[in-house]
Amino acid sequence: MGKKWNMVVDVARCDNCRNCFLATKDEHIGNDFPGYAAAQAPAGHRWVDIQKKERGSWPIIESNYFPVMCNHCDNAPCMQAAKDGAVRKRDDGIVIIDPVKSQGQRQIVDACPYGAVYWNEELNIPQAWIFDAHLLDQGWKKTRVEQVCPVNVFQSIKVEDGDMRGIADQQGLEVLQPDLRTSPRVYYKNLHLITKCFVSGSVTVDIDGVEECAEGAEVILSQVGKEIMRATTDMFGEFKIDRLEKQSGVYDLDLSLGPNKSTPLKFELGDDSQYLGLIKLLNQRQSVGV
Repeated sequence: MGKKWNMVVDVARCDNCRNCFLATKDEHIGNDFPGYAAAQAPAGHRWVDIQKKERGSWPIIESNYFPVMCNHCDNAPCMQAAKDGAVRKRDDGIVIIDPVKSQGQRQIVDACPYGAVYWNEELNIPQAWIFDAHLLDQGWKKTRVEQVCPVNVFQSIKVEDGDMRGIADQQGLEVLQPDLRTSPRVYYKNLHLITKCFVSGSVTVDIDGVEECAEGAEVILSQVGKEIMRATTDMFGEFKIDRLEKQSGVYDLDLSLGPNKSTPLKFELGDDSQYLGLIKLLNQRQSVGV
């Protein structure tokens, strides 16, 4: 079948430096690459768009950033919406919006479920990140977004589809909105930082009449009597249990540190991560949630 290009994006590494965003603009603003892409509009286009996702509530909140670009889908909605071959899939997996044939076809923008196709008002054409196909065709081994990233968020991989499936399984890679069945070639590592929830809390224990942070307390999360995950509090008495599905129901939480325990805490997980407050471990097997 031949080797095809794929991109792996590690959400955990992205620190919002925006080098990838700037490098893409530097490559395309004012530069025309016939057969690949016309010059990018100087404003309003984010072919590599750094998006932000916040999870949790005070005092345990985290922000994560993730680049979103053309996914170069094998089952691309933009191709289905295009007329006269305005969007094509290359043998190496890269999707190209023809800068000539696509003139006037604004429906190509509307068809992208990832919001990764932009309308160039001046040129009257849709445009998107071309996976630096013009550079790869010259022998480049890496895209510009990968070359300029100081924290190794991106990894360009050209392999057989079967090999890519093996890499995805081995590294736990996921794609955006898998229910769309568009078969994207942009994979994400640590996507749970965007798509899933965590539960957190702060734990204290009474030591000789002084309330201290309960470092090393064992936290067990269960559901319907079955243990799901467990964690240990840090030096500040805080814990976080991650990778929980949204709207996944009611959970029980048991905490202990030596003879100090809490009565089971029950909570229901909705659409966002939860902070369960301050939990005090007591010798009387009582707990107080604040």
